[in-house]
Amino acid sequence: MSVIPRFKRFRAILLGGAAAVGVLMASTATDPRPRQPPPAPAPLFPAPVAISLAPSIVQAAAGYEDYMARASLVSAAFQSGADVSAALRLGASDDPRALLRGEIAYAAIVALGDPAYVASVRVYARDDASRRRMASLLESDPRYVLSLRGSGGAAGLAVAALMEQGRKLKSEGASVTQAAYTIQHQSWSAQQVPDREARLAAAKAGADLAASAPPDVIANLSRAASGFNQAPLNAPPASGPFPPVIVHALAVAALAVLGEAGPEDVSEVEPLLTERAAAECENLAKLDLYQCLAVSKPYYEDVFCLGSHALADTGQCVMIDAGAPVPPATETAQTIDAAAAAAKATPAHHTSRGHRR
Repeated sequence: MSVIPRFKRFRAILLGGAAAVGVLMASTATDPRPRQPPPAPAPLFPAPVAISLAPSIVQAAAGYEDYMARASLVSAAFQSGADVSAALRLGASDDPRALLRGEIAYAAIVALGDPAYVASVRVYARDDASRRRMASLLESDPRYVLSLRGSGGAAGLAVAALMEQGRKLKSEGASVTQAAYTIQHQSWSAQQVPDREARLAAAKAGADLAASAPPDVIANLSRAASGFNQAPLNAPPASGPFPPVIVHALAVAALAVLGEAGPEDVSEVEPLLTERAAAECENLAKLDLYQCLAVSKPYYEDVFCLGSHALADTGQCVMIDAGAPVPPATETAQTIDAAAAAAKATPAHHTSRGHRR
């Protein structure tokens, strides 16, 4: 075969190929369908989900922190009945359920300041399935936090924070109670409290602590709840068994790390924001306050009710929540002036009892 025919066949093949390429390019240029990039390879280390705690939970924590700070600063230097009434409005303004809800939320935010605990929880946030599985376990039984590494350090932070707050409130309550014994020598303190029924009703009504939380307190706790705590607490790790309130707080903190405590998850988190024994302690403190105010008449008796029950008993409950031993139950008749046998006014007799868990 000659070279020329083979060259013609080769030339025809080249021309045919070029024509096919031209048709393909033309069709591509006019194809309205967008080109899809190739799928990205799966990351070796998935980015962790953002720490998320619902604003309503953060606000509850802010209301608790603000109340504890203001109540601990109640001055025992009473000069008038107006001073007593103002202090009583503050000290008796807490609602037991709201206070406990905010206490657990606050302790959870404090626990988020432990990087080892946060890192151990993030191991379970590698994918949706493992994250949701761990969240379900925590919601059904918060004691699963005891198996997480770093739980002792996080618990230590929460215990230290609550213990310090409870101790301050109890100490101030003792000072206010002592003031009831000293101010009775001032004539104004023996005057009858006006509209005693309204004063008792106001104490029973309580206040919305979360709604009254200052914006700066909310902002600080929001940053801490997002993992940006610029001044974390320092405290030694706690050793188990942890108090139930601390266990609940660690569970809420873990759910926040898993991204399972956001606004859409509040209904699942809500059961963790209470605890039976702690609620009983707070309720008993309130009931003792109501009973005391119901029979209190002069201002110095109101001071006694404020210091002994609104402040000291509430502080004791917070300390118990942090692991302090429960004081033994006692039955004592309280009087302001032991020498009141001869027509001197004395505070109303009432029962002061330790709160059993």
